[in-house]
Amino acid sequence: MSSLFKQLSLLGILITLTACSTRYPNQTPLDEAFPAVQGTTLSKQRVSLPMHFSGRPVVLLIGYVQDAQFDIDRWLIGLDMTQTRTEVFELPTIAGMLPRMFETRINDGMRAGIPKSLWGGVITIFDDGERVQEFTGNINPNNARVILLDSQGQVRFFYDEGFAVAPLNALRQTLAELSSSGGQ
Repeated sequence: MSSLFKQLSLLGILITLTACSTRYPNQTPLDEAFPAVQGTTLSKQRVSLPMHFSGRPVVLLIGYVQDAQFDIDRWLIGLDMTQTRTEVFELPTIAGMLPRMFETRINDGMRAGIPKSLWGGVITIFDDGERVQEFTGNINPNNARVILLDSQGQVRFFYDEGFAVAPLNALRQTLAELSSSGGQ
C-alpha cells in the first residue's frame, strides 16, 4: 500500500509541476540585452547575470527540462570537437514555485552527475526562471536555447531548434566576428 501511495504522490507532483508552468511563445532575442537575473553555480556561488560574464563573450546553453541535457551535450561536443575557444556556461532554468521548493535536491542531483571541476560552469536559475523562459520562449523545451552574448551582455547569436552543424558553424562565425571586433 505504501508503494501505491508513493506512486500517486509522485504522479501528483508531476501533474502540479506541469500544470504550473506557463507557456511562452518562442522568441528570437537577437541584439537584445540578456535579462538581469540571479543564479547559483553548483559550487554554491551566487551570481548576477549577465554581469557575471561582463567584458567577455560567452556561450550560454539554457535548458528548461531535464531532457534538454541531451541537446546541451551535443552542443558541448560540437564546440569541443571544433575547438571553439570561448567560455561556455550551462544554465538549467526552472520556473515555478514548486521546483524552487526542491532547489537543493535538484542541485544535489546535478552535483552527483557532474565532475566537481565543472561546477562553476553550471549556473542554476530558479527564482528568475520565469523571466528567462519568457525572454526566449519555452515551446519545445527539450531543445536547448543557445545564446552567444557579447562583452556587453547583448545577444549576438540565438538558436533553439536542436543541435545541427549549420547553426554550430554560424555560432562560430559570429564568435569570430566578435573576436575581431574586440568582443562587441
